[in-house]
Amino acid sequence: QVQLVESGGGLVQAGGSLRLSCAASVRSSSNLVMGWFRQAPGKEREFVASITRGGFSSYRADSVKARFTISRDNAKMMVFLQMYSLKAEDTANYYCAARQEGTTSYVYWGQGTQVTVSS
Repeated sequence: QVQLVESGGGLVQAGGSLRLSCAASVRSSSNLVMGWFRQAPGKEREFVASITRGGFSSYRADSVKARFTISRDNAKMMVFLQMYSLKAEDTANYYCAARQEGTTSYVYWGQGTQVTVSS
C-alpha cells in the first residue's frame, strides 16, 4: 500500500511561484513512477507531469514544461512540482499520484492540494 500526502498549495498572484511537495510512504526500493495531475472546477482531471525513479520526466505540454519542473528525492521518497509564472488557468486542485513502472494506470492518489492563482 502506498500513501501519498501533498503539501505546498495556496493562494498566489499571477506571475508568482509555488512548490508542491508529495511525501510517499513506500519502500525505497519500489520502482514507482510519480506524477502530478490537476483538476479545475467543472473540468476533468488532467495530467501535468511525471517522473520515473531514474529521473526521466515528461510533461503535459510544452507550455507546462516551460514553467513547471518535476523532480524527486528517492532517498526521502518525495516528489516535487516547482511552478513558475503561474497563470489564472493554473488554478486547480493538484494531486500526487503513483504507478508501478511498466504499467499505465495510476493507482495511488493523494488527497490533493489547492492552488489558486489570482489575476
